[in-house]
Amino acid sequence: MLKPLASHTAGVCAAALGITLGASAPSALAAEPVGQRFSVGVEVGAVGFARNDVRIPGEGGTRFDMTDVVGAGPEPFVRVDGRWRITERQELRVMLAPLEVTASGELDQPTQFAGETFAAGATDGTYRFNAYKFTWRYALADRGRLSWGIGFTGLIRDAKIALRQGDTRASDDNLGFVPALHLSGDYRLGERWSLGLDLDGLAGGPGRLLDASVTLDYAASPHWRIGGGYRTLEGGADTDDVYNFAWLNYALLEVRYLR
Repeated sequence: MLKPLASHTAGVCAAALGITLGASAPSALAAEPVGQRFSVGVEVGAVGFARNDVRIPGEGGTRFDMTDVVGAGPEPFVRVDGRWRITERQELRVMLAPLEVTASGELDQPTQFAGETFAAGATDGTYRFNAYKFTWRYALADRGRLSWGIGFTGLIRDAKIALRQGDTRASDDNLGFVPALHLSGDYRLGERWSLGLDLDGLAGGPGRLLDASVTLDYAASPHWRIGGGYRTLEGGADTDDVYNFAWLNYALLEVRYLR
């Protein structure tokens, strides 16, 4: 199961949503209020694995499906981010995205993993992918209802895959940095409603990354926005030390406070 932080934050977010709806005013509001430089957002919902293929080491290990051990979900998740508009066009973003699943399942064959041999059968496992993202975004000129920006994202990944059968245990930890291109935009449907796109991507070399979301957002008041939508996260690495490619799908709800 996911660490309990997600369920606690989901409760806080639900309370914030109630406050948000109660604070809504009937006056006209812009989708992006002018002059606001800081915002904090909390994103919660459910995440499921479409795939999670593992072979460690990348040369010599046995390839297996980690969802056979920890399950495919859905599981609760939480992401928290802060944004700071440092100039009229430049913005800095920081996002914290913890994700850890621990469960019991079965390996369908004898498996060489991280220097140990595991028999087919009941196995305990842990899959962790904590991500810390830092983004610089440059806003381009508005085109009518459409506004968009480009930039760069640096992602620090704190990953771990572990298996256990009785006294036989093995784990692989990985802490690394991934650079990615950033693209985001909003299409204003009206004074309060807008469609949002947010994408960080990397292709080439020994790995790839795609972290993209599409949301429908509502400006509930000058300081509060709520939204919901879909996020997909796909990627991984193929090296001599590790082979792991995962694809995650998220159903999300976001509450954002602007100041």
